[in-house]
Amino acid sequence: MDTPEIIELFQSIGFTKAKATETAKSAKNASALKEIIEKNSLSERNIDDKKASLVSGLTIQGSKLSDSEKSYIVEAILDGRLKSADQVFAAIKFIDTEGVPLDNENFNKECGVGFLITPEELASKVSDYVSSASISGWEKLSSTISALKGIPDLRWANPLELKNAVEIAFVEAFGDKTANKAKGAEGKPKKSGLDNTSAVLCPSSASSSRSVFEEGFLGKLHKPGENPQIHPRLRDAHLAATGGAVYTRFPPEPNGYLHIGHSKSIFINFGYAAHHGGKCYLRYDDTNPKAEEAQYFESILDIVRWLGYEPWKITYSSDYFQELFDLAVELIKRDKGYICHCTAEEIHEMKGGDVGGPRRACVHRSRPTSESLAEFQKMKDGHYKPGQAILRMKQNLEDGNPQMWDLAAYRVLDAEHHRTGNKWKIYPTYDFTHCLVDSFENISHSLCTLEFVLSRVSYEWLCDTLEVYKPRQSEFGRLNVTGTVTSKRKIRQLVEEGFVCGWDDPRLYTLIALRRRGVPPGAIISFVGALGVSTSTSSIQTVRFDHSVRQYLENTVPRLLMVLSPLKVTIENLPEDYVLMIEKPLHPKIPTLGSTTVPFTRTLYIEADDFRLQDSKDFFRLAPGKTVGLFQAPHPITCTSFKTDSTTGNVIELICRLENSGNVKKPKAFIQWIAEHAPSGSPVRIDETRIFHQLFKSENPLATKPDFKADINPDSLEVIAGALLEVGFWSLAKRALLETKEVNRARTEKALVNKDIASPTNTPSPMPTSEQLIGNECVRFQGLRVAYFALDSDAKVGSLDEGSDVKPGRRDGDMIIINRIVSLKEDAGKGTL
Repeated sequence: MDTPEIIELFQSIGFTKAKATETAKSAKNASALKEIIEKNSLSERNIDDKKASLVSGLTIQGSKLSDSEKSYIVEAILDGRLKSADQVFAAIKFIDTEGVPLDNENFNKECGVGFLITPEELASKVSDYVSSASISGWEKLSSTISALKGIPDLRWANPLELKNAVEIAFVEAFGDKTANKAKGAEGKPKKSGLDNTSAVLCPSSASSSRSVFEEGFLGKLHKPGENPQIHPRLRDAHLAATGGAVYTRFPPEPNGYLHIGHSKSIFINFGYAAHHGGKCYLRYDDTNPKAEEAQYFESILDIVRWLGYEPWKITYSSDYFQELFDLAVELIKRDKGYICHCTAEEIHEMKGGDVGGPRRACVHRSRPTSESLAEFQKMKDGHYKPGQAILRMKQNLEDGNPQMWDLAAYRVLDAEHHRTGNKWKIYPTYDFTHCLVDSFENISHSLCTLEFVLSRVSYEWLCDTLEVYKPRQSEFGRLNVTGTVTSKRKIRQLVEEGFVCGWDDPRLYTLIALRRRGVPPGAIISFVGALGVSTSTSSIQTVRFDHSVRQYLENTVPRLLMVLSPLKVTIENLPEDYVLMIEKPLHPKIPTLGSTTVPFTRTLYIEADDFRLQDSKDFFRLAPGKTVGLFQAPHPITCTSFKTDSTTGNVIELICRLENSGNVKKPKAFIQWIAEHAPSGSPVRIDETRIFHQLFKSENPLATKPDFKADINPDSLEVIAGALLEVGFWSLAKRALLETKEVNRARTEKALVNKDIASPTNTPSPMPTSEQLIGNECVRFQGLRVAYFALDSDAKVGSLDEGSDVKPGRRDGDMIIINRIVSLKEDAGKGTL
């Protein structure tokens, strides 16, 4: 849709030509933006680029709103009430739930309109919270900040100002952080304040999105015991068993790796229970032995714990196979189940077929219960092969809901079960298992995604038919991420056909891939929490996810000098043995991250792009005869000459003068650099820097015909050899791993206090271990002015396995491989992670 007229229209609302052209590339988004511009006469209203960007964001995120609802938000953007993308998103959530407000008071409050808090007010609120909450010391800094962000009065406070206020309050309450650690942890590795989000604990995860569990969809859920029962005694027994607490469960099928969409379900089920002081099961829905593998069981527990949650109990649907079989027998005895020998095709036709014709009953529906009981026993004994007999529920064929058209309850499967072996020849279906196991486990809130909304009727029908406790199923909108695929079948094709290097390839959006890429678990939880929970499906562009990750990393990871494409610099007026050790902070705004020391010598390396042979007015970095500053170095340098390769003509070395005498004008630009200094191990040479771009070229690869793989971006992986890092990388990496190990060892010991977890009766069962939470990806940093990076799982760094008293550095056999997590800012092409 990128016609000259459309581009001109977008420029009329303040977009640059480049931005207008880029926006016009997506036909769907361009059409929606064009409609908003025309219906609100935006071309005539002289708006700036920032407001135009907010309006553009509205067209994508608010696509389900009506025209009047969109216009209301447009006016709030234009009159200055909504100033940020976060406020616009809050406005979309509010209006999607409440509609256009009759008065602005609630709208303004929910969207942070006019929010203002003075430093004194912020300090007072933080101090009051720290004084009243049960906070033991500096180790609770992260969870305290998260909890404060969940307080409505502080929701829109500047994150950095909030963090600084909390640190000041902690100093007043617990004394200096360094002094406290020296006093209480003598002999332990020094903490660096590095981000260890691999060890996010469940309470902080819950508190970080406090309002999500109190408002909107989740805020309207029933209280335990309010879900109606067919007999009052069932309610009384349920409340007696649970003590009136919230009981939820996360019930994945162990037939593949979890993806980004599952993070929302994990967040909701574990978070809702934690917020209400309840309990959440991790339940494996292992009723299809043909598709289940041990690696998936292990991976699911790893990911749940990595995201910050500890299951109350780990259970399996197979734990209840005998109870389920007994209830299936009872169903037949009540004449609500029958054995059917029809083929799948025949059943499909009896349900109306492809044309949706009249439904008719199966010929076996009216067979005597005694006959069905005998046939069911024959199924159990292995008399039938798969497809020859199934147990169907006798529901209501006249109901308009397909989930009431005599669903299958049991089928014959010729497969060995990973836990029960060959004991069973028949296995219950999801529709039979799900509600009954929820009932067995006294689930108070059965929270699932919207595609199961029709199943609620059959869920409740089965519980009432068998006269067992009936949990309440509630459905929320699922999380979809555009520009990628999350289907297990599709990803398997990509893996098996070599388009990606495995299920954890960082270009994918499986959670193990995001973990390997280096995305912190706290960033995922923050992202999901910010989206809110409603009955609308959230379709989010990958660039929005990356933006959220970028925001999270901004104030949580240290910064290191980095050069991707090194160009040698020799400073001619320094002696060969000159060395100056410079102490530099790891983050200019977060002193708790600590500092590092780097050498400054006669030989440096700068980024090749920071030098040009031909200078220009708009280029402020290095050129022949030009002076530039060196980031955090004491003096600028001036390029006096250069050397070139005799074959290629490329510049291979710059000769510069250090401007360390006389009056030197402050340079207009500062560039990063890294010194050559063998005694300190500088520079750190990176064997591979992996830059990941979008795996697909379009926002909807599944729409590509005839095969979604035709949409694959052939340039989605870029590998750069020979990048350089400052020597502070070694100590940073070692501290990160040591601290992560210490925190997660303590966390795992706490989890194993729970006897149901430490000594499971339903073996084999994966167990919580500290190793599940520790990996190379814990080493994260910002390559200063380059991007955010993490150590890849393929990397070999010998010194990380050595004791804390051994000086870190490069060892024989080391292979330093880093992944780009996200760029420092959104790329114009929206194709880079």
